[in-house]
Amino acid sequence: MNPVTAAIRQAIPAGGAIPFARFMELALYHPDAGYYEREATNVGRGGDFFTSVSVGSVFGELLAHRFAGWLEALPGAGQLVEAGAHDGRLAADVLGWFQRWRPALFTRLEYWIMEPSPRRRAWQSAALREWADHVRWYDGWTALPATGIRGVIFANELLDALPVRRFGWDAAAKTWFEWGVGCTGEGFHWQQLPPAHHVSLSELPPALLAVLPDGYVAEICPAAGAWWQAAAAALRQGKLVTVDFGHLPGDRFRPERTRGTVRAYRHHQVSDDLLASPGEQDLTADVDWGAVQTAGEQAGLKTDGLWRQEQFLTRIVAEIEQSPAGFAPWTPARLRQLRTLLHPEHLGRAFRVLQQSRG
Repeated sequence: MNPVTAAIRQAIPAGGAIPFARFMELALYHPDAGYYEREATNVGRGGDFFTSVSVGSVFGELLAHRFAGWLEALPGAGQLVEAGAHDGRLAADVLGWFQRWRPALFTRLEYWIMEPSPRRRAWQSAALREWADHVRWYDGWTALPATGIRGVIFANELLDALPVRRFGWDAAAKTWFEWGVGCTGEGFHWQQLPPAHHVSLSELPPALLAVLPDGYVAEICPAAGAWWQAAAAALRQGKLVTVDFGHLPGDRFRPERTRGTVRAYRHHQVSDDLLASPGEQDLTADVDWGAVQTAGEQAGLKTDGLWRQEQFLTRIVAEIEQSPAGFAPWTPARLRQLRTLLHPEHLGRAFRVLQQSRG
């Protein structure tokens, strides 16, 4: 029995169940053997899924170009804060671009990484050894200095990997119940949690509830809103940005989405067997963009936009074309990367960029 399975079984009370959010947290972030604690080989062609970073360095270079413009508009030293830097590859692409193309800005740049995992911090430290004088770490998702941030706080595919609570609709009782996870022999099964865990999704109109099929599944991610609000509170001046996939406001409930949005990825195959092989497959859920945007606005941020990745990156490319001397030439290999990032059937439409600002 792997350590993740053992930890989950230990957490489940006899005859009872734990919330799915707790199962997901242990499966992904168990300190010894959680999915994201494994050797950093789960991304890319030989892993379980692709990301914009795994396509190549162009994604990080385009982000760096945009960040540079924002930082240059701020007086004094600028701060780049990345939440959840995984193996450090994106940070390396960003820092490498600054070092080559904005050396004056690079000399005063502070790159901070919010990372709760000692193991991942070690991966990142090794990947960023060349820029060690510019990088510092904060132990946690929300551990930022009380003095606040003047610059850019950003995350790439962090929110979709935060644990979600999973609810089902009881059409007869006209109420929601929370799904938990219990033990079955050597495996796990879905089990309704007691009424104390039930919630009311009060924002839903009665007309929608009247036609929701029995057992319809919806998720809530309190951790995403909490992280966004904490980051917004720390931002004294600058931008808060995330790149991820999710559903737009008003698009949360769809007829084809009766089982919710959580899915598992392993060897580039998607599965709805969420309880299988905990720690050995990725678990991810759509970001509720409306909830995240609202969290930032309630913290005093202004929403600059919520764009498809292709729209966001295309604007950066257009600016580069006006002054191409400040960016690496578009070789055939780099153009292939760009097409993958922009193409709607690859990553261009699946991912969106939420950008909010203060000051």
